[in-house]
Amino acid sequence: MKPSSATLLTGLDVEQSGPPIFVVGSARSGTTLLYHMLLSSGRFAHFFGEPAVFDLLVPRFGDLRLAKNRERMINAWMGSKMHRASGLEENALRSKVMRECKSNGDFLRIVMGEVAARQGLRRWAVWGPDNLLQMREIKAQVPDARFIHIIRDGRDVALSMSTERFIRPSAWDRDKFLLVAGLHWQWKVRYGRREAAFLGPDYLEVRFEELISHPQQVLSHISPFVGCELDYEQIRKDGVGAVKNSNSTFMSEGEGLASKPVGRWNRLLDDSQIAALESCIGTLLTELGYELTTPDASVTSPRLIKATYPLFFSTKHWLKHHTKVGRLTSIDRLKAA
Repeated sequence: MKPSSATLLTGLDVEQSGPPIFVVGSARSGTTLLYHMLLSSGRFAHFFGEPAVFDLLVPRFGDLRLAKNRERMINAWMGSKMHRASGLEENALRSKVMRECKSNGDFLRIVMGEVAARQGLRRWAVWGPDNLLQMREIKAQVPDARFIHIIRDGRDVALSMSTERFIRPSAWDRDKFLLVAGLHWQWKVRYGRREAAFLGPDYLEVRFEELISHPQQVLSHISPFVGCELDYEQIRKDGVGAVKNSNSTFMSEGEGLASKPVGRWNRLLDDSQIAALESCIGTLLTELGYELTTPDASVTSPRLIKATYPLFFSTKHWLKHHTKVGRLTSIDRLKAA
């Protein structure tokens, strides 16, 4: 019998049958799809949201060992769409957090553990692109955490992000959305791969293109890592979220583009755009095994953009997590309906 939403179980009441899984990667790389595949397997609690604990709540509210910070944080959480997605009863959750939460990892374990318990399950997973930048901190606070880093061709990522206007260039680079998006992908993937050195066997890389073309093989490879069988036929049959309905950037462009997510850049970008993009991110594309179409891309490399934007991304990230600038972090993304 599933516990009611008014009941919160203690950590000892929920037997853990496997580690928590964090699906990470650059935005528009397939993180949502892979996460929803895990949920569709029936082994993980359904939570259709992004907790954003380590990238939004951590810098905004600070040390949760302090009761005043816990109170500020839980007040913000209660007004968020993420709390609504959890289905948990407000007073019981508030009481448990105020009593037991001493770190951001504690908060995530409490919320997701109770979501799983409410559904009669023992496993939980979360997704969030920015968790890629916090893997070492997450591992320190959630020692049994495991990370699946899904990597997609940076040209497809840049095309999607620039179409969505996810990453905005400086005012004087208003015509460089595509290149700046590509550089953000490169910065994030490299950052994550450097952090992987500290995670050892608890880090796994998966390629989006292989997941799309050979899903059963990739899921069979992931299964021992997550500690349970991921049966593709069952996932297809019981598919939820992005498994059932595409979350493609290009849905409005017709079924063809939405249903063929690999290599869109080669169909939608012109030769000059491809050459400029490859001149920015070609080195990493090559390292990852993606073939370039512009052999002499380095000759036309926009050096100033290549030098300044990664430095800007790194500086912004450091200030957010190591100075009081982090207190200004917007949590509007959590509150949106």
